[in-house]
Amino acid sequence: MRVFLIVIDSFGIGAMPDAALYGDEGSDTYGHIFAQTGVELPALASLGLNNIEGIAAGIPARRPRPVPSPRAAYARMAEKAPAKDTTAGHYELAGLALEHPFRVYKKFPPDVVADLEAETGVHFLGNEAASGTEIIQRLGEEHRRTGKPILYTSQDSVLQIAADTSVIPLRDLYRICEGARRVMTGVRAVGRVIARPFVKQGGKFVRTEDRKDYALEPPGRTMLDELAEHGVKVTAVGKIFDLFCGRGIAESIHTGNNAEGLAALCSLARREGNGLVFANLVDTDMLYGHRNDVAGYAAALQAIDRCLPDIEAALRPEDILIVTADHGCDPSTPSTDHSREYVPLLIFGGNIEPLDLRTLHGFDHVARFVLAAFGCGKDDEIYARIVRKERS
Repeated sequence: MRVFLIVIDSFGIGAMPDAALYGDEGSDTYGHIFAQTGVELPALASLGLNNIEGIAAGIPARRPRPVPSPRAAYARMAEKAPAKDTTAGHYELAGLALEHPFRVYKKFPPDVVADLEAETGVHFLGNEAASGTEIIQRLGEEHRRTGKPILYTSQDSVLQIAADTSVIPLRDLYRICEGARRVMTGVRAVGRVIARPFVKQGGKFVRTEDRKDYALEPPGRTMLDELAEHGVKVTAVGKIFDLFCGRGIAESIHTGNNAEGLAALCSLARREGNGLVFANLVDTDMLYGHRNDVAGYAAALQAIDRCLPDIEAALRPEDILIVTADHGCDPSTPSTDHSREYVPLLIFGGNIEPLDLRTLHGFDHVARFVLAAFGCGKDDEIYARIVRKERS
């Protein structure tokens, strides 16, 4: 048996009740994209996306249309962790709900910068909260002139280091980020240190697809650890390997964009074997959510939607497809930050009963379901409700 767990990065479906505490009141990634573009997602809609509680509320002409008979079990999930970042979201999907969020910086204090420079052997430009695409345009020439990498953060728990690879080769940028990861632990810890290589093309600075994330080691056990101990193979697609520091992962497929990730998923679906395929599709967040590009986000959703029938066609009768997200990132708001939103949950397969599961508290419902599906977890209520028969 195989489970394909696909995370559409930042695909939120409406503000959580506590969104105002995060400055995200009224955020609705999917709802606002639909209102502005009318984007149609027929494959996801057929599974029940538009039937999820809260999605079709409001003015009917400006909201996605439900289908009469969804083909999957469907729900919206509320995050337990007091966070809205990628690392916390993925940890919780894997069964590890953080009690305390990772630290967020507006800029890094002098003592932190001093230790970063001592550890890495370089001096930095920037040190501010900024859009990654904007800051390299603004500081790119100074970086090329001085050789100093660009240090910045965002309203997420990250430390990002950008460099032109003609000035600082990729291997050296990675080495610098590894040093920064060693510094940013303990009370200083951020969820991720991210290498952001770029080049100059046509008079503009453009980020390459050689980004690399350095996450903290998960502070507890996840479903990936459990699956590995029970001999269940885990294949990671996209940045999953980086987020979990490789723990419990037997095979990893690096991807530079969603097209590569979707191609990998289609190839894996046609391949023999068993186990969990855990994929992150990052373009919706990285290229469009953070850049407030509503039309680009809509087009990225459509590309994912067009690929789903090919994945579904390759599923075996006992296989399961799960589609979800890790947080929101509403491109229609002035903010370029993640947003505190519900995320969708769609569970499809030959043995899955298409039921409305309403609102679920905790992304970790996904981990419990997956572990139950592979027979290496405790009894799970959702698994018992929606699986028609035991797997063959």
